[in-house]
Amino acid sequence: MGNQGHSDGNYFQFKTWVEKGIIKDVTKVVAHMNSARRWHGWDTGMKTFPKAEPMPETLDWDTWLGTAQYHDYNKDFVNGQWRCWYDFGMGALGDWGAHLIDTVHEFLELGLPYEVDPVKIEGHNPLFYPQATTLDFKFPKRKGMPALTISWYDGVDNLPELPEGYGESELASNIPAASTGQIEKRKLNPGKIIYSKDLIFKGGSHGSTLSILPSKNAEKVMKNLPEVPESTSNHFKNFLLACKGEEKTRSPFEVSGPLSQVFVLGTLAQRLNTKLTFDRDTQQITNHTVANELLQGPPPRKGWEEFYQL
Repeated sequence: MGNQGHSDGNYFQFKTWVEKGIIKDVTKVVAHMNSARRWHGWDTGMKTFPKAEPMPETLDWDTWLGTAQYHDYNKDFVNGQWRCWYDFGMGALGDWGAHLIDTVHEFLELGLPYEVDPVKIEGHNPLFYPQATTLDFKFPKRKGMPALTISWYDGVDNLPELPEGYGESELASNIPAASTGQIEKRKLNPGKIIYSKDLIFKGGSHGSTLSILPSKNAEKVMKNLPEVPESTSNHFKNFLLACKGEEKTRSPFEVSGPLSQVFVLGTLAQRLNTKLTFDRDTQQITNHTVANELLQGPPPRKGWEEFYQL
């Protein structure tokens, strides 16, 4: 998974702080990504997909579609626009979730949620992602850790409440520029707020490290923070070294797979605009037949059946 922060300071700091007991008893995490996305401003009353357009000679449309269900070519399906549509992408959650909650999910051993609640869905429609979303992902107690809720915020004017002493939001230095080549201006830069019993942590995205918000408890902890090891390789070098047997990948499938499953459940709640209850043992949605069927997805597209076989 392209969660580059998993090979940067964010990964090593979070891992160390959990192991040394700095991050513990976490009950709430707020993750926020509030930039305008590609589909913002579209007509939310749209009932049909865009009409077919002449296909570029350089594009093999059948291969581009892959296992996805067939759609006639349109420029709003390619070059990143695929993120807009339920049929192709995962919206802002799938795009940015891996840069914001990757270490929270791995090192707090969250697994899969038992409930996903769409607290706010603004501009809902059946084809593309909402104009603004707030989702609560609820995780149970596990391995001596308390139950935890991740609240996800996206949408330009859908900002979370900030804790006292939050200060300015930081912008990670390694965020890739938008297709315009410019870093987007935002009311609040992408980040996360982690609430534990004794401390509140503030973080950005990608490789940004956490800071501890001021408090009496923070003063004591700050005097004795553990040493955090430096990364031996960035995300790309880590993958190559793993291929050579010299390192282990930091985002293998046992990390990226379950994290992707969390996002899938979130996008289903967005698509259907309804609360979903999920059985973590059977991995089934128990309160919504259509949502549970969507977990399986449509049957293989003709000619691509072999790619659905294990």
